Amino acid sequence: MAEILRVCQDRILPQDLARPQPTVDINGRPRAIIIIRKMWINGSTLRVRFMGGTPAQQALAKEQALWWTDLAQANLRFEFNNAPDAEIRITFDPNDGAWSNVGTDCRLVPLNQPTMNLGFMDGGTAAHEFGHAIGLAHEHQNPAGGLQWNEEVVIRDLGGPPNFWPPDQVRFNVIEKYSADQIRGTIFDPDSIMLYAFPARWTRNGISTKENEVLSAMDKAFIASPQAYPRTAAVGMVELGVNAASSTSAAIGQPGEEDLFTFKTTRRGRHVIETGGQTDVVMKLFGPSSQTSLIAEDDDGGVGRNARIATRLIPGQYFVQIRHFDTARGTGSYSIGVRT
Repeated sequence: MAEILRVCQDRILPQDLARPQPTVDINGRPRAIIIIRKMWINGSTLRVRFMGGTPAQQALAKEQALWWTDLAQANLRFEFNNAPDAEIRITFDPNDGAWSNVGTDCRLVPLNQPTMNLGFMDGGTAAHEFGHAIGLAHEHQNPAGGLQWNEEVVIRDLGGPPNFWPPDQVRFNVIEKYSADQIRGTIFDPDSIMLYAFPARWTRNGISTKENEVLSAMDKAFIASPQAYPRTAAVGMVELGVNAASSTSAAIGQPGEEDLFTFKTTRRGRHVIETGGQTDVVMKLFGPSSQTSLIAEDDDGGVGRNARIATRLIPGQYFVQIRHFDTARGTGSYSIGVRT
């Protein structure tokens, strides 16, 4: 019987097609890697809608999704309520493989379309895809992985059944690596649920990987760490005034801390949300009236290392998430303000 190589694909947005290759020394930064720009607000409730599937398929998907929250203790909550506007929407098309949009990309997919497909559910496939849905990337694309791909063989194998991928899709989903400034983590984890099994013929240095069907110890430790979704003491949400006379003072007091702010606007138009000070922060803007609907994000768009988002808003309530760029060690004070 011919060998069947089933490999998950990242379902990517058009603006991510030109992802840069690594150009800096990583010095042990990345591991069970999470894509910084696609993380949900820590503590988010992610609603799940099944767009088909048998009761047994749905039950297995739910069971493995909860590995991340119940076994690994990520500070997220999955709510399987089939809401029409659910953040995660799942189909079970056997002709479309296994794939998921990554993290907050799910909110940019039209509501009548799925954000995940479970065309096969071998081993821990559903857990793997839910890992993507909460922002995790493929472990084989970790720049610290040491994999030297035999491109011709990989493209040939994945171009045939059951995947039928064109060469560009193979390069994006397998061969290309993330740059160190796109991800967060430590070292390569050969036991990660986010790593698929590859034969030795796919690499020039004879490295092969095994099928991982459960979360590894490093998966569990990482997803609940300050670099991802820690269950730290909640930081109160601070209300910002639009066009206030002065900016609001704030501080990242502990590594991994996440500060949350909210503001309301009664007028339609261009708004600017920006930070000030010497602390290197990353900002995300969500709304209106939703803590999971991502509008925009920024790192270093303001003066120096400050964040700045300028966008048109409609009347409503908005939420701002601030994290230090270096979640493992970073602390510091900053200010934040909103103006029209």
